[in-house]
Amino acid sequence: MNISEDDISRLDSLVGQWLTLPDVAEILDISVTKVQRLIEDNHLVEMRRGTPKVRSVPADFLLEGEVIAHLRGTIMVLRDQHLSDSEILEWLFTSDDSLPGRPIDHLRRGQRGEVRRRAQSLGF
Repeated sequence: MNISEDDISRLDSLVGQWLTLPDVAEILDISVTKVQRLIEDNHLVEMRRGTPKVRSVPADFLLEGEVIAHLRGTIMVLRDQHLSDSEILEWLFTSDDSLPGRPIDHLRRGQRGEVRRRAQSLGF
């Protein structure tokens, strides 16, 4: 996926803290290979960033040593709407006045219903 430096900068400002795959593996107490599998299976979304480009995951995807509940289902709904990885990240980390707040914050609190409804409505 080619993403411009401006898009990376915008995502950096939205996401805040990023974790490399080895950092995620350490927090989850699993191997880096298993983290890669979590990405392949839509439990996480990653972006290549920095110089050199390093696969990174938003730190807010993890909570108390686990991937936040309901993230995978939300990612899959967003993929069904044909969003790219960068678009998924932007949507999750951009404040929505109708929620109110960022979808990722609602997911971190276990509030998936309204987040999923808004994700599903993107196709209309």
